Amino acid sequence: MAPKPKDKPKPSQSAWQPPPAIEDLFTDLNRHIQRSEFAQAIKVADQVLSVAPTDEDAIRCKVVALMKDDRTEDALSTIHSLEKRNVDFSFFKAYCLYRQNKLNEALESLKGLERNPEVLLLESQILYRMGKMDACVEVYQKLQKSKVDSLEINLAAALILAGRASEVQGMLEAHRVKASGSFELAYNTACSLIERNKLTDAEQLLLSAGRIGQETLMDENLAEDDIEIELAPISVQLAYVQQLLGRSQEAMEAYMDIINKNLADESTFAVAVNNLIALKGQKDVSDSLRKLDRLKEQDAPNFQLSRGLDKLSPKQRETIYANRVLLLLHANKLDQARELVTRLSDMFTDSVVPVLLQAAVLVRENKANKAEEILGQFAEKFPDKSKVILLARAQIAATAGHHQIAADSLSKIPEIQHMPATVATIVALKERAGDISSASVIFDSAIKWWSNAMSEDSKLSVIMQEAASFKLRHGQEEDAASLFEELVRNHGSIEALVGLVCTVARVDVDKAETYEKQLKPLPGLKGIDVDSLEKTSGAQHGSNALHVGVASAPEEVKKEKPKKKRKRKPRYPKGFDPANPGPPPDPERWLPRRERSSYRPKRKDKRAAQVRGSQGAVVREKHDAGGTPANSNSSQSKSQASTSKVNAVEKPKPSSSKSSKKKSRK
Repeated sequence: MAPKPKDKPKPSQSAWQPPPAIEDLFTDLNRHIQRSEFAQAIKVADQVLSVAPTDEDAIRCKVVALMKDDRTEDALSTIHSLEKRNVDFSFFKAYCLYRQNKLNEALESLKGLERNPEVLLLESQILYRMGKMDACVEVYQKLQKSKVDSLEINLAAALILAGRASEVQGMLEAHRVKASGSFELAYNTACSLIERNKLTDAEQLLLSAGRIGQETLMDENLAEDDIEIELAPISVQLAYVQQLLGRSQEAMEAYMDIINKNLADESTFAVAVNNLIALKGQKDVSDSLRKLDRLKEQDAPNFQLSRGLDKLSPKQRETIYANRVLLLLHANKLDQARELVTRLSDMFTDSVVPVLLQAAVLVRENKANKAEEILGQFAEKFPDKSKVILLARAQIAATAGHHQIAADSLSKIPEIQHMPATVATIVALKERAGDISSASVIFDSAIKWWSNAMSEDSKLSVIMQEAASFKLRHGQEEDAASLFEELVRNHGSIEALVGLVCTVARVDVDKAETYEKQLKPLPGLKGIDVDSLEKTSGAQHGSNALHVGVASAPEEVKKEKPKKKRKRKPRYPKGFDPANPGPPPDPERWLPRRERSSYRPKRKDKRAAQVRGSQGAVVREKHDAGGTPANSNSSQSKSQASTSKVNAVEKPKPSSSKSSKKKSRK
């Protein structure tokens, strides 16, 4: 029998296979990118690079796929590894640094690149995140000639944050677009209306933005939760408008609904939490601190906003930190507040808020002098930001009783020196400090400013009236008289005429009488004998009062009758019928029981014998020589006691404390 032929061995699966063609790899790479399968695209790009390590298209695809897959650190590592190959990936490097919130490095990486629309858009986003809104607006204006999608939306947002909300409407007209063109543009336009204090119009536009967004996102077949996430900023802003309009309950319910659902993105959630805390104020400070703890970075030892909140503008982030400090002060956690304020000075170097918060902490620690010193140094170092600082310093100094420092702080704010409120405050502070001459100079400067001012709403007469009264009060009769004369001559003020008569009467009586003739006579004073009134010593009360002879009073006075007092109807208790009152209440119902006439005290059982000794012992009467029986009648002792009391009343005798003690022992 012939042997069976041996089977040929099957090739093992681990045997080497030729790599696929590079064209096929690029086909797969393109397919994965189109399907947004970025993890698979990265693997295919690595396969291409294993065959062709210097292929720039494969490298570019890998870097973009890493950024799309939120692996910015790996993308940066890949870019750094290519620096020796003279491959320029500065744009992608800047984008990765922007995603990591390394904004200064990202802006530096864009230098030297061609100013094409892509580079300008990324630069505008970096400037927006840095809070440099004016520079951001300039970049957007350069892009107006380029056909960039959603340029109007971003430009409107930048104008609002740059404090130029009034330019939004003109920008929309220049671009020939309507605010209702998209829900994002309607939202930003409503924000500009809020900045212009047109709250009712903003509310209507926000409602329209919600309806437009609902229809748009439903047409894109988004899930309900995704639609709610996209429209959450509109809901929060609508609640904010309701809060400004005074509808606090509606706003609070809207904030709580957004927070409880937890469907909004992190930035919108943070805004809702902050606005709710601001609306609640000092109510339940501990609960507000717990809500803010939901915004902190979990791994951070101290309070620090999470990395997901980097999209918030610097002003929004600063506001959240400031509210945290205020809550800590209300909760009397001064150590935590002091530590957080120290970090805020490094985080927001161009802002005055950290300095104000530092002063607030010092005031809470009863260190008003230190707070005044810090604010004064900051005002001298940054004069362009000194207005708010000087106002805070004046308030702290005035509260601490440092009137001169408060007045000097207000005097360093030139744009409000002429306002009546400022003038009155400075004069009052200097008057309390005893600096009358400087207070008078403040009045003179304000009068000079308003005399030269070309304003329809002039406050000259008000300030001159107060200045004249001040000078008259402090013995400057001539200056006061000249001010009163000018008021009478130019403004025809009756009050000034009265003041002029009173002032001139101290110096020149004849001149005062001349001015007095210009006063209109008061009705009802013709029949009063002035000479008799002057002879009296004033009004007196009682039976010995001097009755001054007065002519017949006017008929109107005679006809007046004394007003009758209205009798109020008695108020009965609930359910009481006055027609059927029932039995009258006990008149002694409010007296203690012992004081009532019906009280009968309980009698003591006189038959109870006093038993001493062990249980079952027999009590026997013992008669000692000269002693009294143990159960003798007590009436005799009572009668003796009563007679002794009577005697004591009839014949009082002085006795020392020792004798009284001995008698009590008997």
